[in-house]
Amino acid sequence: MLLSKPEIEKMFHKVAEIWQENKDYLSEIDSRFGDGDHGVTIGKIASLIEKKLAAWEDDDIEEFLEDLGDSTMEIGGGSAGPLYGTLIGGLSGPLSGGGAIDEGLLKEMFTECQSAMEDITNAKVGDKTMMDALIPAVAAAEAAEGDCLAILEAAKEAAARGAKESEQYVSKFGRARSYKEQTIGTPDAGAVSTSLFFAGLCDGLK
Repeated sequence: MLLSKPEIEKMFHKVAEIWQENKDYLSEIDSRFGDGDHGVTIGKIASLIEKKLAAWEDDDIEEFLEDLGDSTMEIGGGSAGPLYGTLIGGLSGPLSGGGAIDEGLLKEMFTECQSAMEDITNAKVGDKTMMDALIPAVAAAEAAEGDCLAILEAAKEAAARGAKESEQYVSKFGRARSYKEQTIGTPDAGAVSTSLFFAGLCDGLK
């Protein structure tokens, strides 16, 4: 299975749909120890994705992801805009124009995506951030065998596990870190939204 513009469109439509469906839940989680606006920002990013998809006319996947990433960075409301802008823009790293994406290139996209994130944050698994979902997802994608859907399935499952496991960690970043052990038992909102991102990419292909 190769990923071209029609597949990328379906994948990102699904991301936007799942994010919109879960924005209230994400804000509820975030409100326990944070600003409570994570879901609002995720909703804004989801709306931006739909707007950019509607305006996408050529077949250049690299340019689409770069533009979506840049525009996402400009969304206000905490750190989610810059973080997801970096994540989405990072996916374009190994691409060149509008060529179809095969299994090897898809893995490289995820590797580059994590590398771009690591350029702006030193958060690791266990710090209760979106990296709790991203790092396991990328590792699973890199290790997966099979077609692009199999790679996305592996990433989706690993991201979901990572988000769930973030419940047991103490927050090390943001406003939540001042609550220390009180944050145990609540998943990180960023890890959850990241797991939903990978779920959307995967389910959009089905």
